[in-house]
Amino acid sequence: MSDTKPKRPQEVYTLVIEVGRKAGDGLPKGATGAALMVYASGVDEDEAVREAVAVLKQADMAPLDVTGYGTAEERRAQGHEIEADEHELMARALAENAVIVAQVSPFFE
Repeated sequence: MSDTKPKRPQEVYTLVIEVGRKAGDGLPKGATGAALMVYASGVDEDEAVREAVAVLKQADMAPLDVTGYGTAEERRAQGHEIEADEHELMARALAENAVIVAQVSPFFE
């Protein structure tokens, strides 16, 4: 007897991930950390967060905090405007089942 559940579709979630400093993280000299805007695919936001954090750790970054903004549909319902280039990155994240860092904003003291 097989225990086949219907497979839940992947969706893309918008996350802002704050990172601290770590050797080899690629952040500019003098930065104390950064905020990364990330598009990550997952069957739910928890999975997208786990995947994004794992990818950042593999890239020698030090994730500290994650804020989730939901899917494109959820963001539009909250009144967010989503530009064409953002839609393209979200579509790519979904098609490639990937984590895409769209923007890095370094923090300086």
